[in-house]
Amino acid sequence: MKTVREVSRLTGISVRTLHYYDEIGLLCPDRVTEAGYRLYGTKALERLQHILLFRELEFSLKDIREILDRPDFDRQKALDQQIQLLRLKKDRLEHLIDFALGIQKLGVESLNYQTLNKETLESYKSEARKSWGGTDAFREYEQKAKTYTEEDWKVMNTKFMANFAEFGRLINEDPASEPVMHQVELLKQSITDQYYTCTDDILASLGEMYVCDDRMKESIDRAGGEGTARFVSKAIHIYCQTL
Repeated sequence: MKTVREVSRLTGISVRTLHYYDEIGLLCPDRVTEAGYRLYGTKALERLQHILLFRELEFSLKDIREILDRPDFDRQKALDQQIQLLRLKKDRLEHLIDFALGIQKLGVESLNYQTLNKETLESYKSEARKSWGGTDAFREYEQKAKTYTEEDWKVMNTKFMANFAEFGRLINEDPASEPVMHQVELLKQSITDQYYTCTDDILASLGEMYVCDDRMKESIDRAGGEGTARFVSKAIHIYCQTL
């Protein structure tokens, strides 16, 4: 059995995030001592491995919980997909290293830009999502994604991150103020327009993820400035609580 701090050191996931996973029923310890210490055994660590896989594939925490709790969940298939994804990422990283070395030696004009193509990796991610994406939101996302070009994705990402830049400009406001609540509505509508219908439950889950997921937190803070992710999360919580 491992303590929550040992699991944190082993995986790089913060203790706070592991506590949160327990609170929402995503990853519960195998045992809790009389003193209240969480202990994680083989079963919990195996589940955590799959959580890390699906986070890598950018599934929401809510979707991951639904997937892992399915009676027909195939753990071996999920592990096979994780291995394949890591191999594809390794290959792509090696190509990028070669590309950078080529710039040093040959200059820009002589290089093959196909090394930057992410088509294989994105195709694999799509297949992995199809295997486990059983939620209505994901099915809607899949239908919309079929119509988007690479340029569409770039424009959409820019527009989406602009939401957080606006939150950054409002960061000194009361998170319950009318301008901030309006910005939460704009964020919710942006998700609905571009990706999938953003219900209040999904929005609440995203708000929690914005501070629990280190990568998302860094991206949001980069767009809006230090502290933006926490500000957005608090504003979303207030918005959802007052509906």
